[in-house]
Amino acid sequence: MAAFVILTIFLFQKGSSESKSPDKPERVDEIKPGSAKDPSMPWPVRRGGFALTLYSHSLSIVLLLLFLGSFVIHGIGGVRQYNAEQTQHAQPEASVVLEYMSSSTFWFESFQNWQSEFLSIAVMVVFTIFLRQRGSPESKPVDHPTGKPGPPDRMPGRRF
Repeated sequence: MAAFVILTIFLFQKGSSESKSPDKPERVDEIKPGSAKDPSMPWPVRRGGFALTLYSHSLSIVLLLLFLGSFVIHGIGGVRQYNAEQTQHAQPEASVVLEYMSSSTFWFESFQNWQSEFLSIAVMVVFTIFLRQRGSPESKPVDHPTGKPGPPDRMPGRRF
């Protein structure tokens, strides 16, 4: 998901409801003038500086941290299982998590997960070009042209 969020900043998919329009700036790319004085705004917006910079990228930062955390948890759990299997077959155990994380077993398991995640995201992006779901904020309106991105007020995260 972190890759999806970060890549949508720079890449455009013609006709996808998930994509910004490459031809015009969007509300999601700017901060309203005067936001720093509006008490209803989140505190990092009011504070500005480093807090605002961090908050401006907080979604991708948290998703990357979740990815790294799951990677480490996979390594910790995987080394236990790997060592148990190695013991059953009278093979040498991996002594530390990093040793297991450098093994082909770890990377085989990881790539299987990543393959399914990237496939599901790719399917969502491509299918939203041609298919519609009435009532879903993930879909373009039923009567919207196929070759154009969804209108900004109907796209998640782009309401203003």
